[in-house]
Amino acid sequence: MAKTLAKSPAKAKLSRAFPTLALEIVLIESGGGPVCGVDEAGRGPWAGPVSAGAVILNPDDLPSGIDDSKALTHARREALEIEIKARAVAWGVGFASVEEIDDLNILHATGLAMRRAIEALSVTPVAALVDGSYRFKLPCAVQTVVKGDSLSLSIAAASILAKTARDRLMVALDAEYPGYGFAGHKGYNAPVHSQALRTLGPCPAHRRSWAPIRALRET
Repeated sequence: MAKTLAKSPAKAKLSRAFPTLALEIVLIESGGGPVCGVDEAGRGPWAGPVSAGAVILNPDDLPSGIDDSKALTHARREALEIEIKARAVAWGVGFASVEEIDDLNILHATGLAMRRAIEALSVTPVAALVDGSYRFKLPCAVQTVVKGDSLSLSIAAASILAKTARDRLMVALDAEYPGYGFAGHKGYNAPVHSQALRTLGPCPAHRRSWAPIRALRET
């Protein structure tokens, strides 16, 4: 009888597909111009802005090790951020504030952050590869890519810039509004965050439209 052998963790990791420039090449050839990858960070937290990154990579000068930001350590993300900014054709980062999130809702605020990231590019792209399935209205043609940060190098690079930029901002907010632990959990749901909210109440960095924050304000 044939046996099915389980893959070791090391082999499983090696068999995982890593992002490439295949999607970018197709769009460049069809559109005749530069293509950027776009991704966001911070859609789910209770506090802080949502951020987005946009990156046009240079195929002849790619930093080694670009991957989905969630698959990288903090130190590796910071090192790659420096390399991406130094070697990319163009890069941009955009934010949508807590007030904009509460006013527009998180989906439309995410689109606003993405638009700002693309507008910050020093080179105008003809198209954008955007992580996810929602087709945001952006300053160029859009192709959505589900799990794009694990398939497209440009999207993965954008995810790194969005994550590192937002993390730094949350550390700054931790100093401005001490006691909530923003530097650690970056505004997400965490026991220390929940306890601080019960003790201190929400601060200006909190998303007032979020159900847990709204419930505290109504008690």
